[in-house]
Amino acid sequence: MGFFREIRKNIDLYLLAVPGLSFLIIFAYLPMQGHLLAFKQYRLADGIWGSKWIGWNNFKFFFGGQDWFKVTINTLYLNGLFLVVGLVFSAIIAILLNEIRKAFFKKLAQSLIFLPYFISWLVVSLMAFAFLNVEDGLLNKFLTSFGSEAVGWYQTPWVWPIILTVIYVWKFAGYFSVIFLAAMTGISKEYYEAAEIDGATRIQQITRITIPLIRPVIIMLALLGIGRIFYGDFGMIYGIIGDNGVLFPTTDVIDTYSFRALRQMGNFSMAAAVVFYQSVMGLVCIVLFNGLVRKIDNESKLF
Repeated sequence: MGFFREIRKNIDLYLLAVPGLSFLIIFAYLPMQGHLLAFKQYRLADGIWGSKWIGWNNFKFFFGGQDWFKVTINTLYLNGLFLVVGLVFSAIIAILLNEIRKAFFKKLAQSLIFLPYFISWLVVSLMAFAFLNVEDGLLNKFLTSFGSEAVGWYQTPWVWPIILTVIYVWKFAGYFSVIFLAAMTGISKEYYEAAEIDGATRIQQITRITIPLIRPVIIMLALLGIGRIFYGDFGMIYGIIGDNGVLFPTTDVIDTYSFRALRQMGNFSMAAAVVFYQSVMGLVCIVLFNGLVRKIDNESKLF
């Protein structure tokens, strides 16, 4: 009875939640039945339920080689770089924006920084190629103007984690900085006024007031990032790297690996096994990290 009483009491709020919940159920929970493909020898003619059950055979095929370890390490390494560097730069940008006193310049700077978020990965890949290609890339033209030799960036695997991190920060730092900036606007000005009376500098106010008070937001974004740390940004990696096998040792992630397995071999079951492994490991990571946060700062935990 208490459940229905709660529904009747807050019926307006629950009605507002219906579209979001419907979207989540239709596009997040109902498709989870597709994970059954990982345990079946899928045939298009038989469908998901009619295909033969083969248990763990698809996983044996995946883990039987060395590719699974390489793509797992690449996924963790790249996403770790994106998460840490992205959050750091986003927080720095938000702090700098928060220090701008002129409203016009503040809005202009915020709009310009936020703009790359709306640029598609296809356009970004063309921009990266125009900047990095050997023949007439802007970076190589700059290097050759000083007497240096042109660098074949698309044949140099070790440098691409750095390049991809720079591109990721350029594209998403403005988006995350808006979240940090929203948290900063909720900080009472009385804290800063009291700090000024005590003679605190702007740097001291940032390190002693701003950063500690936005720590819950930082932890929340870190938790959400950890939850997706096994998910490589397929649009980014495949859009920029494509099928350049030379760069696979440092850029091939689980998403691009499963896509190639599906496209080249047409093996739906093996691709599903890879994605299932990806989902389980992502769940394990967020549960472990949330447990760590619960011990350090219980109020900042996600659940």
